[in-house]
Amino acid sequence: MASRIDRKKEKKKGKFFKRALLLFMILFIAVAGYAAIQYYLGLQQAQPTKEMESNYEFNAPEQKVKGKYNILLLGVDARKEDQQSRTDTIMIAQYDTESDKAKLVSLMRDSYVEIPGYPKNKINAAFFHGGPELLRQTIKENFDIDIHYYAIVDFKGFEQIIDTIAPDGIEINVEKRMSENIDVTLEPGLQKLNGKELLGYARFRHDLRGDFTRVERQQKVIAKVKEEFTSLYGISKLPKVMGTIQPYIDTNMKMFTAIGLAKNVMTNKSEIETMKIPIKDSFREPTYSGVGQVLDMDIEQNKQALKDFLGLGDGTSTYTNNTEEDETES
Repeated sequence: MASRIDRKKEKKKGKFFKRALLLFMILFIAVAGYAAIQYYLGLQQAQPTKEMESNYEFNAPEQKVKGKYNILLLGVDARKEDQQSRTDTIMIAQYDTESDKAKLVSLMRDSYVEIPGYPKNKINAAFFHGGPELLRQTIKENFDIDIHYYAIVDFKGFEQIIDTIAPDGIEINVEKRMSENIDVTLEPGLQKLNGKELLGYARFRHDLRGDFTRVERQQKVIAKVKEEFTSLYGISKLPKVMGTIQPYIDTNMKMFTAIGLAKNVMTNKSEIETMKIPIKDSFREPTYSGVGQVLDMDIEQNKQALKDFLGLGDGTSTYTNNTEEDETES
């Protein structure tokens, strides 16, 4: 009698697991299908001209499955050949798979550094002479930081991302009237900016502190974009965003690696820690013949500060990550 009851229980349990498995499979197929459709829509919206792939030699260190990944992020304007050659946005993004934290370092493009095989020059000249590989070598030689991946993003792709995740725009408090060399005119005040306007805001540099305020705006914009992604709506748009940006990105990352890293960083509720190189009170601004005005920094001081910020140093730096430490523009 007992064995008959046990058999009935086992039979019911088996049916339950089969139904649960079937439900899981249906949900999985639905989610995968939605992601595939969104990705395809992103590709169609972007009108792609090429697959996301690497067009450069890049001798990165052996890539780890876990730990800290350092990614070289470069912004270029494919419509303007001179700016494409000398990228005006140079960042190191770090993602730690163990702590699930992200950090972002902006390297000022006028930083005066040693470039392997070339005379000392501004750091963006390394990209001009040898693409992301020479820039990787330059960062390694000056700051002793290994770069595992690179991603070169055409600014048009940034515009597409913003218009995809925030069709009504992203709210920004514009500090002043901006128009010079950004293809748009922005008036001061709190307002919602579309992709082209937000890009113009992030690229504007014609004020008293030039590249310093531009870097601050870029970091501010990235934080705002991350806020959009932390919402359920933003997360659901991630596949479409990846499809949208694919034609505008050159990278040595595989597609699923890029999607995974983007999802982990953008959907994490903790803030992205930020830093600028050179750090405060560590540089001069002389003008050198054939080079122009540069940021001639104390390399050892900045190297130690950068390594400590990325968790790769010995903790001896006196650097503190205070975003309010710079003087307010007069």
